[in-house]
Amino acid sequence: MAERELDVLVVGGGVVGAGTALDAATRGLTTGLVEARDWAAGTSSRSSKLIHGGLRYLEMLDFALVREALKERGLLLERLAPHLVKPVPFLYPLQHRGWERLYAGTGVALYDAMSVSSGHGRGLPTHRHLTRKRALRVAPCLKKDSLVGALQYYDAQMDDARYVTTIVRTAAAYGADVANRARVTGFLREGERVVGARVRDLEQGGEFEIRARQIVNATGVWTDDTQKLIAERGQFHVRASKGIHLVVPKDRIHSTTGLILRTEKSVLFVIPWGRHWIVGTTDTDWDLDKAHPAASSADIDYLLEHVNAVLAVPLTRDDVQGVYAGLRPLLAGESDATSKLSREHTVAHPVPGLVVVAGGKYTTYRVMAKDAVDEAVHALDRRVAECVTEDVPLVGAEGYKALWNGRARIAQRTGLHVARVEHLLNRYGSMVDEVLELVAADPSLGDPLTGAEDYLRAEVVYAASHEGARHLDDVLTRRTRISIETFDRGTRSAREAAELMAPVLGWDRSQVEKEVERYEKRVEAERESQLQPDDLTADAARLGAPDVQPI
Repeated sequence: MAERELDVLVVGGGVVGAGTALDAATRGLTTGLVEARDWAAGTSSRSSKLIHGGLRYLEMLDFALVREALKERGLLLERLAPHLVKPVPFLYPLQHRGWERLYAGTGVALYDAMSVSSGHGRGLPTHRHLTRKRALRVAPCLKKDSLVGALQYYDAQMDDARYVTTIVRTAAAYGADVANRARVTGFLREGERVVGARVRDLEQGGEFEIRARQIVNATGVWTDDTQKLIAERGQFHVRASKGIHLVVPKDRIHSTTGLILRTEKSVLFVIPWGRHWIVGTTDTDWDLDKAHPAASSADIDYLLEHVNAVLAVPLTRDDVQGVYAGLRPLLAGESDATSKLSREHTVAHPVPGLVVVAGGKYTTYRVMAKDAVDEAVHALDRRVAECVTEDVPLVGAEGYKALWNGRARIAQRTGLHVARVEHLLNRYGSMVDEVLELVAADPSLGDPLTGAEDYLRAEVVYAASHEGARHLDDVLTRRTRISIETFDRGTRSAREAAELMAPVLGWDRSQVEKEVERYEKRVEAERESQLQPDDLTADAARLGAPDVQPI
């Protein structure tokens, strides 16, 4: 990146930054993307894992936002990422006779109608009304007196961190230069104009000056911190709101459908997640460490109390397999001048050469990216093509459906169980052959990873060789979800995973030991934080673990 002036340099490797790099690269712009930690290390790996229109926005009468999100949901399911984005059913229990069924039913019917009218919603079943008896048949976990009937509707879900990594790989395939563990330490100025960034390589050391005609700041909850590097007061502020999720084993909640429940503050989801359920989320202000938001004991109790209000067999602390906390970047606008504000995200050009994009929701990342690149393109003195990402499938999407139809043949050819082949296809799509080639070259990589039998040893190697994983933490928390899907939080798998990564990344024995020790301390600190009564003490406990050490 430092060898020539780029058209666009994107700062921030979450879903919006990755999407912006893909949008710019597919318009023919020379593009760079830098991320201080790992791809999706912040908010974009800690969401509810939903791709949804946002039913509650209908209640706020924000029809345009819901329509936009439903169009994006359909695009992702049908065209852009059918290997990663999957339909998921939800049951909405009704607690009042008559009026509530009419009120909620009208909202869900409108939701379905808007989805179909977007032109990309035909792939999902429409909603249905259920009697109490029928509802208890699909969700026997519910207390009989917690509902008088129910509605069932569909949305979609994905593995958020895997999705971001796939966008980054797609951007790179279209010519973008991408680097994680590359921290922006300052911006280059010529007079008032921003003309580039100083970037520190946190892996190999050294600082580079990367010049670019336009820089896009897509750093989410770090937006204000990044803006401070140019000593400019932003036209809006980004406030962090913490949301925590619990992961519990599938057998603890007896249901064939996800659940959506009302709380006094917002909504609570119980989301199917492979052999687990995800229960979330909370919504509380957070002004402590942004890199490692901590879940307190009070947060966990809040979720358990609310979900147990409707469960016939209540969940206990012992049922909780994993916990994760993330921060939503919420806009707190000060001035609308020269900025393009929507209800959910904003794009601004605070100084020449620098575009800022902030706010928004995961589902509409592609629209945010388009708006950011449109803004950057205005300042380039040449004609640039329109956005084409609506028609650019992510890597692994092309050919996925044909491979899915032939999964029994793949199982026969490789000796893997069909269920294992399905797991791989839903993580890698048509890139699955690259993983299977590793197994063909070394059959031991076809064995399950110790302590995390859902994953093959080959997936750990592939994460390091093909997916930009640089540390053990990257593999156990983001390329896989072992850190939240096992009761030991991945500590049983840590050593084997580190030893599989070592030859790929050139680690010696001491580096393997360091990676394992650091991961174990991280888990220990997270467990400790989850016993603390409030945010302040939870944050202090979480910060007791060393971070990946910059050089």
